[in-house]
Amino acid sequence: MTNKQRYEIFCDQHPDIPLFMQAWWLNVVCIEGKTWDILLCEENGKIVGAMPYHLLKKWGFKIIIQPQLTQYNGMWIDYPKDIKLTKRYSFEKKVTDNLIDQLEKLNVSYYSQNFHHSFTNWQPLYWRGFKQTTRYTYILKNIADIDMIFDNIHPRYRQKLRKNEKEFFVDYNLAPEDFYHFHKESLTEKKDRIVYSEQFFLSIFRAATERKQGKIIAIRNKNNDLLSALFFVWDTNCGYNLITARKIDDGSNDTSIFMIWEAIKYLIDKAENYDFEGSMIEGVANVNQQFGAEQVPYFCISKNYSKLFSILKFVKNAAN
Repeated sequence: MTNKQRYEIFCDQHPDIPLFMQAWWLNVVCIEGKTWDILLCEENGKIVGAMPYHLLKKWGFKIIIQPQLTQYNGMWIDYPKDIKLTKRYSFEKKVTDNLIDQLEKLNVSYYSQNFHHSFTNWQPLYWRGFKQTTRYTYILKNIADIDMIFDNIHPRYRQKLRKNEKEFFVDYNLAPEDFYHFHKESLTEKKDRIVYSEQFFLSIFRAATERKQGKIIAIRNKNNDLLSALFFVWDTNCGYNLITARKIDDGSNDTSIFMIWEAIKYLIDKAENYDFEGSMIEGVANVNQQFGAEQVPYFCISKNYSKLFSILKFVKNAAN
């Protein structure tokens, strides 16, 4: 049995592994499962650490980077029950060192992964020459208490939501093909372009909805005009704001606010929390803050193993 096969079984036994690190998700977003693999750390025959990775070739170099539409992966550690703090750090270092040893045997030229926010100790990676950039997401916790969530929303947004309930309605039946083309057209109007293919999106949509872990909602006005749409996914711990599309001529964000609120309400019996998949863009962060969401840091951890690749990457970025 390969490590991937063992990990697929392990994921079925551990639904607490974050959605974007689950084998089924990686099988969809990594070119039909062909470009991802897994490093496993074991202790007494038991898996205690895992590191899924997405391996590609670029300019002839082997690199590990995030798959498309995948917010987190990195390392996941299965801690012993009731482990004391004095032993936790040494356990983390042991697991991390084991996974790094395996990683460096892959002889990649470049490595970069966004670690899930539950991974809080990157110090063992620092000691091994890795670099870290802190990024932020925003999370609403305990969404089952929907009244508390609503009370914590900024008063101006609460007023908008009350108004929007009278002006807009939610469409739960937008076809995934129509969602994709709506997103593509809305980006084109903004002189931007879509970065994922229709086939790729449909694969994710089908896999998520078959598992009852994905949904599209759309917002329409009284004339039935499509104004905005959202594709969100979830596991038992968290819902994730995956793809948002909006087409409003005046630039108002009212429908986006209403749409997110409807997604949160939809998830109250399906997930404990709601992750806005935070952006480092100031305007997006501000919207998340107005919902009363908690700012949560996560790590982007990287390492250059090839000077030549580093130079080419720098030149390419400078040209853009």
